[in-house]
Amino acid sequence: MLKVILIDDDKELLELLEEYLTNNDMEVYKANCGEKALEMIKEDRFDIAILDVMMPKMNGLEVLKKINNEYNYLPVIMLTAKGDEVDRILGLEMGADDYIPKPFNPRELLARIKAVIRRKEKVDTTHVTEEINGETVKLDLKKRQATVRGELLELTSLEFDILNIFIQNKGIVLSREKIMDLSRGQTFTAFDRSIDANISRLRQKIEKDPKKPELIKTIWGVGYVFAGE
Repeated sequence: MLKVILIDDDKELLELLEEYLTNNDMEVYKANCGEKALEMIKEDRFDIAILDVMMPKMNGLEVLKKINNEYNYLPVIMLTAKGDEVDRILGLEMGADDYIPKPFNPRELLARIKAVIRRKEKVDTTHVTEEINGETVKLDLKKRQATVRGELLELTSLEFDILNIFIQNKGIVLSREKIMDLSRGQTFTAFDRSIDANISRLRQKIEKDPKKPELIKTIWGVGYVFAGE
C-alpha cells in the first residue's frame, strides 16, 4: 500500500483527497503546514508527497527545497494555482516530479500519482556503471544514488531520473520534449526551460568543468546527448 503525505493548509481539500485516495487503497497522512510536514517526513518514510505551493509561513517551494536537500528519495507532485505559470516553472526547475493546477479532479491526481510511482518502479534494482571519456559514472538504482569519480552526488529525484535517462540512451541525441516524456511519462512542451535548468544543475554536480561539459553535451537547436564512446 502506497504511503502518501498530503501537504496543504486547505482543510476541506485535505479531507476530500484523504477520503478519495484512501478509497483507492492508499495510506494517507496529512500536514497543514510545511513545518509539520518536514517533521513527519523526518520520522517516517513516504512513497510520494503532494505539496501545495501557496501556504503560510513556509511555502511549498521552500518545503520542496528542504525535501530535495534532505530526503531526495521522495518524489513530489506540486499543487499550483490555475494559470500560475511562474510557480509551476519554479517547481519543475527545483526538482518537482510533476505538477497539477487547482482546481482539479481527484481522479487526475490519482493518475499522476500512479504515473510517478510507475516510473520509479520501472527502475531496475541493479547497479549501472558507465565509463565515459575516462570518467566512471555509477548509479545505484535501488537506493537512487549516483557517484562520479567515486564521489557520492546529492541529486534531486528529477536530476537522478534525468541522469539515468542519459545513461540508458548514451550516444543518442535527446530533445527536451523526449527527456520530459521519459522522465515524467508525459510531455510538458510549455516548460522546456525547466529541463534546461535541471540539466544545468546536473552538470554542476557531475562535470569537472561545467562550462566545458564532457559528459552531457548540448546539440544546438536539437537537445542534449550523453557522451558516447
